[in-house]
Amino acid sequence: MSRDALQTYLNDHLAGSVMAIELGERTIRENEGGPVAARLSPLVEQIREDQTVLKGVIERLGTGESSLKKAGAWLAEKAGRVKLGGTDEPGDLSRLEVLEMLTTGVHGKRALWRALRVVAVRYEELRGLDLDLLERRAAEQHDELEAMRLEAAKAAL
Repeated sequence: MSRDALQTYLNDHLAGSVMAIELGERTIRENEGGPVAARLSPLVEQIREDQTVLKGVIERLGTGESSLKKAGAWLAEKAGRVKLGGTDEPGDLSRLEVLEMLTTGVHGKRALWRALRVVAVRYEELRGLDLDLLERRAAEQHDELEAMRLEAAKAAL
């Protein structure tokens, strides 16, 4: 991975984390007081913590965050509200689709940590990151989201 490619890759994942947090927070608000919000809240907090780690990596590399990509992800989440479930109103199908997107995103985050592990020998700035821990945490997040997604599928379909 060249430094430019690494910069692009990290900023793509940062943009994905922006979208994931927006989706998660909206879903928590829409399901306030219920089991979905209770289960999703700690996951969104972990995603936010992982985003902080990613921002730190970007900063250490001296490449800078892409405001354009982050803004694009934020905008895509807002535009996606119209599509999810075919309505602006929260419901079972919308919840299923959001959980599916979050599950897919966290799978991608796990892939990020794994990719960084194999190139860490080339980038001093990546050394010292506990990539094993980050990957395990992503796997646990994925498993919890997948369980929630399957429960949502039972309710929606």
